Amino acid sequence: MADIYEIITNRILEQLEKGTIPWHKPWTGGKDGAYNYITGHAYSVLNQMILAHADAYLTFKQVQELGGKVKKGAKSEIVTFWKVLPIEDTDKDGNKVKKNIPFLRYYPVFWIGDTEGIERKEVKRTEHNPIEEAENIVNLYMTSENHPTLERSKVSDRAYYSPHMDKVVVPEIGQFKEIAEYYSTLFHELTHSTGHKTRLNRLTATAHFGNEEYSKEELVAEIGAATLVNIAGIETSKSFNNSAAYIEGWSKVLRENKKMIVEASSKANKAVNYILGKKEQEI
Repeated sequence: MADIYEIITNRILEQLEKGTIPWHKPWTGGKDGAYNYITGHAYSVLNQMILAHADAYLTFKQVQELGGKVKKGAKSEIVTFWKVLPIEDTDKDGNKVKKNIPFLRYYPVFWIGDTEGIERKEVKRTEHNPIEEAENIVNLYMTSENHPTLERSKVSDRAYYSPHMDKVVVPEIGQFKEIAEYYSTLFHELTHSTGHKTRLNRLTATAHFGNEEYSKEELVAEIGAATLVNIAGIETSKSFNNSAAYIEGWSKVLRENKKMIVEASSKANKAVNYILGKKEQEI
């Protein structure tokens, strides 16, 4: 097993050279906040704060078009949005200039619980039996002396690791069509958690969405996930291709700097060792 990290990294590099398929979210359904029932799109952070329910909402027109009705006495809530309106103004020299001014607007919406005749959209489920080899890896980490909190039994539309809460959250197993991709997602977030300051101290405060530090950490997490899936013996061509596609999508410099993956592989090595409770020389 000594060269598994090199093997995984080289395979990913070969896949990137060929040109990978677009990454796809491997789970279905589940919403963590307020969203529009018709489009399925989550509302903005501001609207999440002012809407009363982390659930589906519809406009009055949408309710009517679906053949439903608003319950008697139900009160609407509001969804805000910015609308840019062109106006004419005068500059300091007295010349007329056109400006685009953003105005905050709103429209009323109704919580699905305040409607009648509209069926809730059920989250599609796939029946899976947990895989013993993969569960052994998860349990090994989660029973170690220093481990994060893990939440994986709740219907969700997000998979993430929160360093502040030291918590890993993944969608419920039935939301995944492929069992290998469920464990790949879980292993990805668990790998992130090894970077906590009380463990490998890999995560940096300056990393933010899209910058190089953030991208490198995503490489570490996905290489770690691909390695753990391989160790568990549950890798499929689909799960591996999706890992490669995910990695390609995170960094703009990958095509020019493939060495970034090799550097991330070293950190992934340490992360996987930590999860398995082994020293580097034991792998």
